[in-house]
Amino acid sequence: MELTIGRGLSNHVCISDPILSRQHCVITSDNGQFVIRDLGSRHGTIVNGVPISQQVLHHGDKISLGSSVFAFLLHEEEEEPQPQSTRAELDDNPEVHGAQTMLRQEDALYLQPETITKDFVQGGRIARDLNTLLVIAKNISKLRDRESLAWQLLGMIFDVVPADRGAILAFGDDPGQINWSAGWDRRRGPGFPVKVSRTVVARVVRERSGLMISEVPENAELRKSSSFTDLPIHALMCVPLTVAGKIGAVIYLDTQDARVSFDENHLQILTAIASLTGLALENINYVEGLKLENHELRSQIAVEHNMVGTSPKIREVFEFIRRVAPTDSTVLIEGESGTGKELVAHALHSNSPRANGPFVAINCAAIAETLLESELFGYEKGAFTGATAQKKGKIEIANGGTLFLDEIGELAAPLQAKLLRVLQQREFERVGGMRPIKIDLKLVAATNQDLEECVETGKFRKDLFYRLNVVSITVPPLRERREDIADLAEYFIIKAAKKCNVRSKGLSEGARLCLTGYDWPGNVRELENAIERALVLGCSNAILAEDLPEAIAEAATPGVPATKYAGAMKDTKKQVILQALQEANGSYIEAAKSLGLHPNSLLRLIRRLDLKLEAKKMMS
Repeated sequence: MELTIGRGLSNHVCISDPILSRQHCVITSDNGQFVIRDLGSRHGTIVNGVPISQQVLHHGDKISLGSSVFAFLLHEEEEEPQPQSTRAELDDNPEVHGAQTMLRQEDALYLQPETITKDFVQGGRIARDLNTLLVIAKNISKLRDRESLAWQLLGMIFDVVPADRGAILAFGDDPGQINWSAGWDRRRGPGFPVKVSRTVVARVVRERSGLMISEVPENAELRKSSSFTDLPIHALMCVPLTVAGKIGAVIYLDTQDARVSFDENHLQILTAIASLTGLALENINYVEGLKLENHELRSQIAVEHNMVGTSPKIREVFEFIRRVAPTDSTVLIEGESGTGKELVAHALHSNSPRANGPFVAINCAAIAETLLESELFGYEKGAFTGATAQKKGKIEIANGGTLFLDEIGELAAPLQAKLLRVLQQREFERVGGMRPIKIDLKLVAATNQDLEECVETGKFRKDLFYRLNVVSITVPPLRERREDIADLAEYFIIKAAKKCNVRSKGLSEGARLCLTGYDWPGNVRELENAIERALVLGCSNAILAEDLPEAIAEAATPGVPATKYAGAMKDTKKQVILQALQEANGSYIEAAKSLGLHPNSLLRLIRRLDLKLEAKKMMS
């Protein structure tokens, strides 16, 4: 086994980090032992803080590559099982009356060291509360998920506050819409929902202050509230948690015991705990966001395909492949020419249960109508002049696998009827044959036409369109996923370098601007051709803007009308080149040197801009 890591797209693990080398390091396994080896990278490979050239990896080793850190694990880390958390829910209580105390975080006693030291001599309660804060600060940094945080936190809060019930409620911009919650009943244990006054939560969030209400009166207004009817509340506290700079959660406590009272010190300690918890919750949210992103990326990695890109548009295509490939549903792929429809078809096949079967492709527009029928359905010996032996068609060859019909919109009407029978009955007859042949295949069709419009004009059968359009996707044109252009260009540079046996190059910033500014009517296919041309004809160490086809080289500023911009760009180029030639007394070499170009690049520009006559005059 070998796993290469680096910045280049050809690696098993490609990391877009300018600090990394294209081929940075490799991990190999031999007889159950894993070894990491640096591949002469510029900034080195670091394991457990030490630069290495080669080292055996052990479980838990930390591998630092540029700005990324990887953990080498031979087995999954086991997490401690957590009890099932109870839900907390908002209750539409009216405003709660009674003795009330508000406390802002900046006024909290336990968050002011200079004040707390003066009052420390008051007795053991402050010492106990400080110890609780230390324990919480130590433990919450180890917690990996919200539920673990909520359970451990509520348990420790119950040690210092005589509450019967506690809850943590998290929300987004609207405190009335709970994203997640956890609650705990001291006597009944987990499993009993905790109802929390919506009004209390809204007030705490609005005023950004902790709230304590003691001796809640049992008046007629409060009896209407289900939470106070089911569990008559004697006192309650609620404090805000600041998550990522805004209040994103609250901690709520209450008690039914009339002999128990909450005091200001309880509010002080709860406010201090909330301050610690807010940061921990922010970190957990960040980690869980990374886990979700990692899961999405792993899902995409699990889908085998030859497509390059990370834009939202192409990710939708990857997700479509992941969902549809395991099924035998007929798929219609739509999109402009050159967008990569056949790559999608290949990916649907290679990620399906039919991956070990044949993938057979036929372009309906590339074969004459008179020959297409025999290509698709095959023929029997003697079916027509020249049919000296039986021949299987593409449909029969694809049995057990996938048949890809490209440019399906070009299929002639008689063949549309025969293809409809294949889809409906999963059988066909060879040309000149009388015996129906059963087939088992997945059909994928592609078109760059609007088939619905073709149906309306009578060019395409409506019943066949409905049979094909079971599941469909439109592959986005390149202009709608410009963020993928640079990655695609680098991929095509590597591909063209191998194909043409030339040295690989990077992209200059000017070339990159031109590529991303161009609208690519020919899509990915046009980009591949442009890169190959630039790589072969370019004379510099990097692909320059002038190495690209003229239409692309003049597209460095997207959004400017093409005709106006192109004309201005062309005139400016002419002026700059003629001035350089004049200053160099007609010497191409000196003029190219002053412009920072290779002489061959300058000559190519002079030909492209039709400056031969003017240049010749300067040389005479």
